[in-house]
Amino acid sequence: MEIILIGLIIVFIVSYRTKKGESVYKFISQQAINTYKKFEPYSFKVMRDKVKELGLEYTPRQYLFQIIIFAGLAGGISYLYFYNLFICIIYIVIAVSFIPYVTYLRCKRQYSEYLFEQVQVYCTNTIMEFATTQAFVKSLEGVVESGILEEPILSDVKTMIALSYEQGDVYDSIKYMDTKYPYYMVKNMHQLFLQVTKEGAKDTAETFENMLSDIDILVEGVYRDRTDRAAFHKQFITFGVALYGMIALIQILIGTETYISMTDNVIIRIFIHGVVIINSWFLLSGEKYYNENVGAE
Repeated sequence: MEIILIGLIIVFIVSYRTKKGESVYKFISQQAINTYKKFEPYSFKVMRDKVKELGLEYTPRQYLFQIIIFAGLAGGISYLYFYNLFICIIYIVIAVSFIPYVTYLRCKRQYSEYLFEQVQVYCTNTIMEFATTQAFVKSLEGVVESGILEEPILSDVKTMIALSYEQGDVYDSIKYMDTKYPYYMVKNMHQLFLQVTKEGAKDTAETFENMLSDIDILVEGVYRDRTDRAAFHKQFITFGVALYGMIALIQILIGTETYISMTDNVIIRIFIHGVVIINSWFLLSGEKYYNENVGAE
């Protein structure tokens, strides 16, 4: 296991040597971001720019505090486990290198929450506009002209309007929006508009009022879920970090000197590394789940 860790530190050093004049943290961040871009529908830059625009981005001071927390926890835990300064430094470097990934997850959650809010605004106001215009495309134009939508929803609604005029019907525009934003409220609203278009229903006021009520109930449930999840997330992080302290209990039971002598055994060291990695994977998986499964619908 030490050989693998040494290999990681060598890679880190080589990366530093090949990027003269550029901070190591910036280099690691860029490499992580480039990797994430290959797999996500929205680039990290798009999400982070919107998060900055919303005023949710961390300040340099907050990022510095985050680095100190990660380095401090990694250093303290690894030293408690191995009593080896070299291994401690390696774990500190590895822990800090995960900050760009955690930043990405946080931005993804914030961007997903922002999209949900914009979709809710789109649905609610389209229904309200329809009560006046009695035409789907005219309702979309009214929502765009009201100035309440922001990017990227604004551009997508404009695309819907263009597709409707180009094709002479609303089917392609609705399919476009349903594919890009697969929310229940979007699909249900569009299905209702399609039904009205096909059947030429005249009295739709009550139906759309019921849909507005359903949207309000859904949104209320989503925000309640976010509050509950945020509280659980704090408890999860506390529990995950506390798991690392189990080794302290073992040392109290068998004695620190006995524990240190046991770590001279290669098999025991590998086992301890495994415990650290499993605990870390548990924490990272929980963080990923909390930020990716935002419970929008």
